[in-house]
Amino acid sequence: MPEENTNACATFPSSSDTRAANNSTRQTWRVLSEAEKARVDAVKELGATFIGLCHEIGGTDPDGERLASRHLSLAVTHVEDAVMRAVRHITK
Repeated sequence: MPEENTNACATFPSSSDTRAANNSTRQTWRVLSEAEKARVDAVKELGATFIGLCHEIGGTDPDGERLASRHLSLAVTHVEDAVMRAVRHITK
């Protein structure tokens, strides 16, 4: 009687399959209400105001890419992340 192979590999979806599934989920759209649009605009405006203030504090040009210090650069990065997350919450 032949010996059974106990080293058989299980098949799992590849990471590209998972990404494709996630991407199809992310691309579902819905119409935002006027209140939601106003909230998104307000969140974005607050973020832009804060980033402008960081440039003002550091004495740098808002159209430039660099800020005066790493602290201000990190503050801007965190604000951009916060804006993105708030918008995602509003539009979910």
